[in-house]
Amino acid sequence: MKVIDIAFIAYPVADMKRASKFYSETLGLKESRRFGDENKAWVEYDIGPGTLAITNFSGDWKPSSDGGGAGLEVDDFNAAIAQLKKAGVKFIWGPQDTPVCHMALISDPDGNSICIHKRK
Repeated sequence: MKVIDIAFIAYPVADMKRASKFYSETLGLKESRRFGDENKAWVEYDIGPGTLAITNFSGDWKPSSDGGGAGLEVDDFNAAIAQLKKAGVKFIWGPQDTPVCHMALISDPDGNSICIHKRK
């Protein structure tokens, strides 16, 4: 087997309406596809060649800050951080400056971790 790309990253969410609003309005992602309805769905956001999905289809898959995380590359790190702070988004840590990047870890409304990232 040869893995050639990441098909998607997905997060479980508890409240689809609240989560959709966060990902669309707060993060500014454009919904690409929705399977289901406004209350129970699998929703996809295409970002470059990859896809970030949110879902509440499975009651066994629970949101958690202890799970995996997506790193979202932004064009203007400082502007993104200012916008997220203005929106009242919870910061887990950062912003942090490293030799290779700038990053901050935020939380979505369900506690899932998202890294806001800018390569140097």
